Formats: sequence, C-alpha cells, structure tokens
Amino acid sequence: MSEMIAPCSVPEISFIVPCYNEEGNVEAMCEALTREGKAHATSFEILLIDNASTDSTRDKIRAICNENPHVRAIFNTRNFGQMRSPTHGIYQTSGKAVIGLCADFQDPPEMVGEFIRLWRNGSPIVLGQRRNEKTSFALRMARSISYIALERFSDYEALPQVTGFGLYDRKVVDTVKAWNEPEPFFRGMLVESGFPITLIPFDRPERASGKTKNNFKTLLDFALSSLASSSRQMLRLPLLWAPFAGLLAAALVVAAVAAWFMDGPAFMLASFGLQIGLFSILLLFIGLIGVQIRTIADRTRGMPLVIEQERINFPDRGKAAG
Repeated sequence: MSEMIAPCSVPEISFIVPCYNEEGNVEAMCEALTREGKAHATSFEILLIDNASTDSTRDKIRAICNENPHVRAIFNTRNFGQMRSPTHGIYQTSGKAVIGLCADFQDPPEMVGEFIRLWRNGSPIVLGQRRNEKTSFALRMARSISYIALERFSDYEALPQVTGFGLYDRKVVDTVKAWNEPEPFFRGMLVESGFPITLIPFDRPERASGKTKNNFKTLLDFALSSLASSSRQMLRLPLLWAPFAGLLAAALVVAAVAAWFMDGPAFMLASFGLQIGLFSILLLFIGLIGVQIRTIADRTRGMPLVIEQERINFPDRGKAAG
C-alpha cells in the first residue's frame, strides 16, 4: 500500500467495516477501499471496528494501521452483537458521508463509485439491494421469513433484500444517532428517518474467505429484535386476537371433553394440537414484549452501544471510550 496521502481531518467519505474473525479478508478489504477512495473521493478514512475477534484479525488490523494512515480501528471489550457494534462504528466516523460494508467482500467495494456519484447528485441514502445470493436453504428461508414479517408488521416500509450496505449522508447519521437506540436496527432507522432512499440492485457474491457468522438462529434472533424495535402493530395483535382466541380455546376444550366421552381420539388430538398452536402464538407475543421491556431497561440505565478497549489512529490515539 504505497503512495499514501495524509488523511483529512474531516474526510469526504468514511468507510466503516465491522470485523469478527476476518483474518483472511481484512487486509484485502483495506487495499480495495484504499483504491476506491483514491479513485472516487476527495479524501477518505477507513474505520475497522472489531467485535472481539478470537483469531489473528486484531494483529492484522494493527499492522494495517501502522502502514496506512487512512485506516483507524476500534477494538471492543467483547462481542456486542451484529446490531450494536456496526452502528457504534458508524457513529464514530467523521466523514461528510459514510459507506458501510462487510469485510468478507459480499458487499462489493466496486459499487463505491456509484454510491458516491448518486450522493453527490443529491441522494442522502444510497443502499445496495440484493438480486440473488448463493447461500443455504435454511438461511434463505430465515431471511425470507424475516422480510415477510417486517413487510407485514413494521410501522414503516420494509426494504426487502437490503442490509446496511450503502451510503448515508452525515445529516442522516446525526439524525438517527440522536435517537439513542440501545438495540439499533440501523436499516430500519434509515427508513424511519424519512430521508429519500435510492436502491441499487446487485448480485451478491460468495464470501472471499472464512465462514459466515450468520446461521438460522442468529438471523431469527435478529428478525425478532427488529420486529420488537420497529413494530407497534405486532404488539397490538394480542389485544385484537385475545377475544377470538379465548372463544376458540373454550370451544376446543368443550369439543375435546365431548370427544373423550364419545371415544373420538382423532378429534381430541386435533383439538389438542390447535390449543398448542394458540399457546405458541401467545409465547411469541410474550417474547416480543420481553424484548421491548429489556430495551426500555437498557435505555433507563444508559448503557453505551459498545465498550471500547482501544482506539488506533484516532486523534486521541489509545483512548478507549464507551
């Protein structure tokens, strides 16, 4: 990485790259973003926020920061999850616009030039929208279920096949940062802010190196947290369903008792299955309410999104901040 140009104190573009066990990708990603920044931005910075990697990612980040003055780093004290750590990193940037992308090259750096062009032409938010992606059936199903749920129950328009990959103007970042969300669903917050959004379709490639950190469980947890933070409709549904569910459950109990005396085990089993289904729906709503209660508690105690262990190449080098 030669021919370095001293980074500007207030760069035009800030790149934010969340990292967790990305030892095989982080060097190549910084090289790619340095090329894109030189080609398309008047000035830029690259911020890597590491979410307590357990491989050699941090060692590689230190070496990169020593060699490339455009690169800054934040090391978290522990893994704070896929929602909090990337959002905290976005808030720590200083550029006039912020571009967020994954370290694994599934968010192509080659799209940076188009993001910047549309932003300069007046688009405050530019997001990549996946046309297709090579992934497992389970992950495709998890994503499809989460998108359908968000489209049906979210308080604002849901953007299918959109992640945090894209560009956000500084005024957008400052707007959502002021909300102080303890569990920030950032892509939903972008929509909720009301700023115009430009979508760019793209074909998402496979990971360049390493294994994905997403699985059915993490995506399902992400979807439920997103619903809890972005859907009043979902939490009102129990009030609307309760009278009908109560009547149906009572009828099923009466039918089950009658079937018992009439020696109708098939009908009794069907009735029992329906009651279990109703109980499962009840547990879902209790879980969503529990997530919201936890969110309220987090707001009350004022916990930061992450706790930083170390900063590198910031003006206050070495100082950790919450």
